[in-house]
Amino acid sequence: MLKICSVIGARPQFIKASPLTSALKDNFLEIMINTGQHYDHEMSATFFEELSLPEPNYNLEIGSGKHGEQTAAMLSSMEEIFIKEDPDAVMVYGDTNSTIAGALAAAKLHIPVIHVEAGLRSYNKRMPEEINRIVTDHVSDFLFVPSETSKNNLLKEGIIKGVHVVGDIMYDSILMHGPRAREKSNILSKLKIKNENYYLATIHRAENTDTESRLQSIFESFSKIEATLILPLHPRTKKYINKYSLIPAENVKIIDPVGYLDMLRLMQQSSAVLTDSGGVQKEAYYLKVPCITLRSETEWIETVEVGWNKVVDVDPAEILKAVNNSEKVKERSHTELYGDGDTAKQIVDTLISGL
Repeated sequence: MLKICSVIGARPQFIKASPLTSALKDNFLEIMINTGQHYDHEMSATFFEELSLPEPNYNLEIGSGKHGEQTAAMLSSMEEIFIKEDPDAVMVYGDTNSTIAGALAAAKLHIPVIHVEAGLRSYNKRMPEEINRIVTDHVSDFLFVPSETSKNNLLKEGIIKGVHVVGDIMYDSILMHGPRAREKSNILSKLKIKNENYYLATIHRAENTDTESRLQSIFESFSKIEATLILPLHPRTKKYINKYSLIPAENVKIIDPVGYLDMLRLMQQSSAVLTDSGGVQKEAYYLKVPCITLRSETEWIETVEVGWNKVVDVDPAEILKAVNNSEKVKERSHTELYGDGDTAKQIVDTLISGL
């Protein structure tokens, strides 16, 4: 049985790993490495439990830190693991520091690299995620992309070999766990909110949190929304709210970060989602919830092209306009942009024949 080392470290990667770990087990021995990049160990444990992920074989507990420091620590640790385990391939997900560290460590040891969610581009190199994506794609042997757009992005960079259009692995996860969220989450009653009578927001990207004027603009726009806005507060955002002495308006209900099922439930019943997260943009689309993206660009351009996602940056007037238009968005047609929810199976089938 072939051995694959899978590298994860942040919440979106736990979500992506869930359906693929299940699909791998009959044909591959999976060695799971959790870098510990995620900011909250307790929340990480919650995600593993909710997503039915096995206990990782290795917990590196790297934690937060400067990009170079964090990536170097991961590189060093994973190099030792890869030498010890001698896997047939290393699988990485998305665009975090865990992703690039795992890919580089494997590539330098001449171990084939599998990149799940390859080919995404924002064309904004100020984003650390963009650097991580580009470098990871250029050292990968299997590049599993969610769409033809992603495939074309790679083609522009001369990457042709090993590219496979398989859809989005997060859609697999939504289909797997969405019904469980409806059944098991009690977050709506806990927060005393009613269906489609509130908005949901997430803010975590450094470009928004670390710049006072941008964060002020976001909270100014939130204050003008004539409904409750639920904001699960990321630690980075909390840090800068305190640093800038920002006082959220009364309609903004700040809560602690929530688990995956509770987050899905909050999205399922919201009027619209306001976010700077790539993953949340997709999840909102799959759940047929209008999305307002608080950035100047997005990697998931297909969701914008079909009208379910509006990129507004942080201009309060544009944000409020998009919020007020969100009900009309629900009248638009809705198609499967990123596959049929069988991405995990396609990936496994490709690896069986290709490794």
